Amino acid sequence: TTTSAHLQVMRHARLVETRRDGTRIFYRAASEEVCEFLSALNAVAHARLTEVDHTLRSFGAGAAATERVNRDELLARVEAGDVVVLDVRPAVEYSAGHLPGARSVPLERLEACLEELDPGVEIVAYCRGPLCLLAPEAVALLRSRGRRARCLEDGFPEWRRAGYPVAVGSGTANEFD
Repeated sequence: TTTSAHLQVMRHARLVETRRDGTRIFYRAASEEVCEFLSALNAVAHARLTEVDHTLRSFGAGAAATERVNRDELLARVEAGDVVVLDVRPAVEYSAGHLPGARSVPLERLEACLEELDPGVEIVAYCRGPLCLLAPEAVALLRSRGRRARCLEDGFPEWRRAGYPVAVGSGTANEFD
């Protein structure tokens, strides 16, 4: 109920837009400016409020944070072909936009797809950004199964806003079915 109330306030402030599908309501940021605002707010919170990092660690967002890969390193490694990039967001988000060469493996399907991943190649997982727990959870699972894995330093929204290349569509050749 608290989340729903917050989303309603954001909708009335025109920060989010909604789409109904049966009994479900889907929310999305109303514009790129809203995403930039939230990113700036996140940066201010990290800079000014020490409890933000403590809270994130307690929720697990810091679990895989010790080893992150930055955008430039990841792009170079993708171009060299020496890393597997996993988009662990839901498939619909992957279809709307993803890192070039990334494979869509939603977190709930990752364990079932482990055998399809080369155990000798490092894996970099990414999701919705530094406050999203999908990529850290994926990295924790991968590491628990003996795989070398790290998270992208932030997420897809930050990648796109920084002007890095973006691919669109389902790209079934890059997905695990």
